[in-house]
Amino acid sequence: MQSHHLSSLLEPVIDNMGFETVRIMTIGVQNPTLQIMIEPKNHGQLSVDDCARVSKAISALLDEKDPISGEYTLEVSSPGIDRPLTKKEHFERFVGYEAKVETTEAVDKRKRFKGRIVALRDGSVVEIEMEGTNYLLPFDLIGKAKLVLTDELWNEYADAASAND
Repeated sequence: MQSHHLSSLLEPVIDNMGFETVRIMTIGVQNPTLQIMIEPKNHGQLSVDDCARVSKAISALLDEKDPISGEYTLEVSSPGIDRPLTKKEHFERFVGYEAKVETTEAVDKRKRFKGRIVALRDGSVVEIEMEGTNYLLPFDLIGKAKLVLTDELWNEYADAASAND
């Protein structure tokens, strides 16, 4: 099951429904789970109904195209507070927040970084400030990245949730 093939199949459906695909990932080998993280394009709160609607549309498409052999579980969810950062736009959107980033190749003799996102430079280089040093990480070398749950992030999330009530 190739993520790229699934992305090109599923992302247009998700996009047309008004959501951004944050990540499509297969977890496990025996009875795998196809995990799809989505969020509203307006960055508002994602409801359980939203997930159910997207899940139903995706299930119909997967049944029709049958790109996955064998049994699997489909899981459609929000990215959560300590969300993965999978697109350049995510790094722009979360400037000032703390992130954990792993690169696929060493940058300044290291592969793991945990610090504040300073900027997305030239549309392709993520600048991270860690322990008083700024590191420039080419986006193409970022293997995994996610926000770190901090009090600031939690408070902002709680404020956004109460504003939607």
